[in-house]
Amino acid sequence: MDKKIRIGMVQFEGNLGDVHSNVVHARELIGSAAAQGADIVCLPELFATGYNLSLLAEKTVSLGCAHYEYIVAEMAAAAKDNRVYLIAPAGRKTEMEGILTNSALLFDPEGTLTGYFDKSHLWALERLYYKEGNAYPVFDIRLQDRSTRIGIMICYDAGFPESCRSLALQGAEIVFCPAAWRIQDVDMWDLNLSQRALENLLFVVGVNRFGHEGDLELFGKSKICNPRGRVLRELPMDRESVDVFEIDLMDVERFRTEIPYLRDRKPHIYGELLK
Repeated sequence: MDKKIRIGMVQFEGNLGDVHSNVVHARELIGSAAAQGADIVCLPELFATGYNLSLLAEKTVSLGCAHYEYIVAEMAAAAKDNRVYLIAPAGRKTEMEGILTNSALLFDPEGTLTGYFDKSHLWALERLYYKEGNAYPVFDIRLQDRSTRIGIMICYDAGFPESCRSLALQGAEIVFCPAAWRIQDVDMWDLNLSQRALENLLFVVGVNRFGHEGDLELFGKSKICNPRGRVLRELPMDRESVDVFEIDLMDVERFRTEIPYLRDRKPHIYGELLK
């Protein structure tokens, strides 16, 4: 049975605070990934507004709220026009007036917003402007005769093993990690993504921003790790980049049979670790 899926990584360089130009540019890059045959395309964290919250300050919320419907409409159109699943991370308006979550929106090839993930582990200044999430949903992806289940964690979430493990236990075979990861922690980027893949025996797709926002340097190095934690594809650290890479989901089943970490868990003896 064919279980190959083509993953599109958009290592995006944006303009801080310029939502319109960032959305227009994102649509161009999504089109480029689709032209290379991508089935699923992922953008990095907060692609539309930018990430340096110390510079955006209160504009973080005002920009996110004012442009949310525009971002959703444009990303829905991008998914539909290119016939791809699309993960578009952005501030999501909640039911409470003026309250955003740092989220990843999932669109299907019909342009329907089918779900979202709200970042649960907020980093530094994010706590001032975003409401934390409290769930790790999984999503079913259907591509003609192929299907899979995916999960999403955002940036700092990747440092917490429980995040990815909860997705694996719900049947995720691919976990996407859109990020705005700073250059000081490039070693942690490498270790976290590979380790989350290995310990859960699934594919991890890390999609990082590139560029400078004031004194914040974002280094790219987006990558795909296989279920043994080996890096299959890695993008450069010195430029914006779009890349499509085919993975074989049969590897998940094969490695989970050979190395049964999930089967051999003993939650009844972990005690405090589960609280």
